[in-house]
Amino acid sequence: MNRERRFVKSVPLADAAMLDAEAEGLRALAACAVIVVPEVLDSGTRDDAAFLVTSRLDFADEPRGEAMGRALARLHRIAQGTRYGWSRDNFIGRTPQVNGWGDDWATFFRDRRLRPQFERAACYGLRDADALLDAVPNLLRRHAPRPSLLHGDLWSGNAAMLASGEPAIFDPAVYLGDREADIDMTHLFGGFDASFYRGYEDEWPLPDGHEARRDLYNLYHIVNHLNLFGDSYRAQAQATIERLLHRPRPR
Repeated sequence: MNRERRFVKSVPLADAAMLDAEAEGLRALAACAVIVVPEVLDSGTRDDAAFLVTSRLDFADEPRGEAMGRALARLHRIAQGTRYGWSRDNFIGRTPQVNGWGDDWATFFRDRRLRPQFERAACYGLRDADALLDAVPNLLRRHAPRPSLLHGDLWSGNAAMLASGEPAIFDPAVYLGDREADIDMTHLFGGFDASFYRGYEDEWPLPDGHEARRDLYNLYHIVNHLNLFGDSYRAQAQATIERLLHRPRPR
């Protein structure tokens, strides 16, 4: 008898596209062969539900440390062409994530990341959202990162160390973009220790000025949480917009 352990995720049939996108993202990350991801074993529909079957990972209660940082840097360093985006739209949590392809990073991040989130959040009355969108080209002036394959939703709940000692990531929202966006999200909710950042920097140092872009990249996730979970995130989103608009522009 085959006793291999498997992990099964099921959603209503109307949400089948979420699991299709997740499976595609897992396969893209696995193809890089630098960090463990669950293997996609099966997917499909049955009755009124869609399902995704993957290998089951054996997690250890260990910090997300140096090995995780080094593996993520190796993932980001793999050449991925010159354009930003992805071949299909996918999801960030349960929120649709608009992709397509773009040649300019500032334009892509403004129009495919922030703008759709702000449009969904219109009912929360965020002040100066349009002004922030107008400011994005200045906030990212002269920043043209090499496209990296991003996990896209890299908080501590989507990364873990295995009992074998290897780092693993899962539940992705992949696209090709600025690697700083993955690193910045690890700061947003915590759960990655100092050795994680040292490991990343030892493998592939971040460019000068990356700290100044952190609020902008994390605003995408903050507004997404506002859209997903409601008003408890409004103050954080508003404060981030105000910090960005009052920050001196790059010269």
